[in-house]
Amino acid sequence: MAFRLKYNSPVILSYALLCSLVFFLDRFTGKELMPLFTLYNQTNFMNPLAIFRLVSHIAGHISLDHLLGNMTFVLLIGPIVEEKYGSGLTLIMLLTTAVITGILNILFFQTGLIGASGIVFMLIVLVSFTNVDNGQIPLTFILIAMLFVGKEILNGIWDDGISQFAHIMGGICGGVFGFTSKK
Repeated sequence: MAFRLKYNSPVILSYALLCSLVFFLDRFTGKELMPLFTLYNQTNFMNPLAIFRLVSHIAGHISLDHLLGNMTFVLLIGPIVEEKYGSGLTLIMLLTTAVITGILNILFFQTGLIGASGIVFMLIVLVSFTNVDNGQIPLTFILIAMLFVGKEILNGIWDDGISQFAHIMGGICGGVFGFTSKK
């Protein structure tokens, strides 16, 4: 019996590959590429590059540890979400979370954004909805919300250079998508 590889989760796998490609190309260009994948708090929406950064910031990563940490969760949880919601809806949820998180960060914070952490939190919350019937609130959703989002609120007290807001918004987006999306 011959085995062959299957590209089983096209959106999630493509996203992970894109994040990895951006990171390694940035390193080969002397770290000249990452500004295209960083959302800055001073944004001129008349500049097409600023619009690009509203989405592209989810593909940039500061360090190999940052990339590997995020991609571990994306690749672990993402295929489950993509299987339940489909590739098209998964892509829409990913892009919507990026834009919402980016716009709200620009409006309310003085920090920039870079990385897939908001997407990771969206996926974490969404995976808690994988075996839910209509009209039910999954206990796993409540526990995940308390653990992950609660932890981020507590971590937000300390200025550690990490945007807990992006994590929280990713979790909120995941909850909204989970309650409003059908399989």
